[in-house]
Amino acid sequence: MSRPRIVIVGAGFAGYRTARTLSRLTRHKAEITLLNPTDYFLYLPLLPQVAAGILEPRRVTVSLSGTLPGVRLVLGEADGIDLDGRTVRYTDPEGGVGTLPYDRLVIAVGSVNKLLPIPGVAEHAHGFRGLPEALYLRDHVTRQMELAGGAKDGAARRTFVVVGAGYTGTEVAAHGQMYTDAQMRRRPQRDGARPRWLLLDVAPRVLPEMDERLSRTADRVLRERGVDVRMGTSVKEATRDGVLLTDGEFVETRTLVWCVGVRPDPLVEGVGQPLERGRLIVDPYLQVPGRPEVFACGDAAAVPDLNDPGSFTPMTAQHAWRHGQVAARNVAASLGIGDRRAYRHRDLGFVVDLGGAKAAANPLGVPLPGPLAGVVTRGYHLAAMPGNRVRVAADWLLDSVLPRQAVQLGLVRSWSVPLDTASPELARVPGQPERGPDASARGLVADRPGEEPAKSAASEGPTGNGGTAEPAKRQAKNQPGGEPVRNLGPAKAPDPDTAPGPAKRPDRPATPAEGDS
Repeated sequence: MSRPRIVIVGAGFAGYRTARTLSRLTRHKAEITLLNPTDYFLYLPLLPQVAAGILEPRRVTVSLSGTLPGVRLVLGEADGIDLDGRTVRYTDPEGGVGTLPYDRLVIAVGSVNKLLPIPGVAEHAHGFRGLPEALYLRDHVTRQMELAGGAKDGAARRTFVVVGAGYTGTEVAAHGQMYTDAQMRRRPQRDGARPRWLLLDVAPRVLPEMDERLSRTADRVLRERGVDVRMGTSVKEATRDGVLLTDGEFVETRTLVWCVGVRPDPLVEGVGQPLERGRLIVDPYLQVPGRPEVFACGDAAAVPDLNDPGSFTPMTAQHAWRHGQVAARNVAASLGIGDRRAYRHRDLGFVVDLGGAKAAANPLGVPLPGPLAGVVTRGYHLAAMPGNRVRVAADWLLDSVLPRQAVQLGLVRSWSVPLDTASPELARVPGQPERGPDASARGLVADRPGEEPAKSAASEGPTGNGGTAEPAKRQAKNQPGGEPVRNLGPAKAPDPDTAPGPAKRPDRPATPAEGDS
């Protein structure tokens, strides 16, 4: 008798936990396949420390094949799900197309950068959802500080704007300020000017999701370091020279970091099931109504909050991690292994690392002051990480006694990490074939002087399904954060030797959903 086939789509917090728990519960009684674009699980909460040069990139990645025994890893990105045919279609990193049949399906594709209809943001901002974006930001900030000393626009290059004062944006601003201050101490500017960081949000306070006392702690720490915290303010328009704020001020900058939250991966919109603000509606057992063989969890699922009837659990890493365990138990129960359970959570509190010995933390609802919060925050991350604990602790120790290496590696270019993408975990690569038969042609953003020029994709041309490609969206765009970009003019025919970069899944009308994982 053949073993039942379980396919898990996505290896974020929810997908990884599902795979690991199922591997333990089924004990080779089921064939478990994990479909993911990368071969690692990314521990997102420590990503700001990668951008700030505290942790090396591999420290926050955990090998899937090395930590998930009995789970078959398939590298690829899901292009579509056929619920009636019980198959998942995917495209591998080299452009090959495949299909995975399943008896049980777990949709855990996670989330992508949330876009708002603000002029210029898609062209001039960068998100912070994947490792490529963190690596780009680290190089970019380093480059701006190095160029600022001898440039006429030095003040603009030393100005960094972060939009979104949730967990991610607050940590990026806190760590970024410390990183640029350290560079300034080693290489003082001739005019004595300091780097300027702005943290913007329409919310009335920093970290609106947390207890007010912790919010005040984070706000105080940021302001003491010199971060310009502006609540009730956001970006009205982004241009090549800077950003126009909603209060009417124009801030000259070459850096715009977009951390306003997340929205569910666009893949879930094509499943054809009821949605709640872009998330698949599931029952308390994480099953899709009317499809008992399909489960969804993490940011892709609207999971009823049994502690607050009528609402859904928020899109956070803490919920996604616990969703994964419950989803695994219920999938196993559907195969006759154990009993199923409804998802019910208890708030364990939150931690926000503000750099150095500073943090805001309320474990189990108990607000902690001063250095104790920093110790608890780092201890929590070490306990929560499924691997690399010793390496992370070693990097923290070295960072406390040695100066950081402020160098550019040049591994990720500006056009490799566009804000408008359904694949923030993948850097766009020139010459890589289109992924999937229905992928649309995409243009590449013109890069900055000093980097390799990017070629523009054609605005018209055949697609993989014989139709007409939509116009390239990002041709010859200048972005805050580099030298002024040359105007390349209208889109040109594609270079026959260079194919467009990886295409995202076909655009669908975005259904905004709040969240900050």
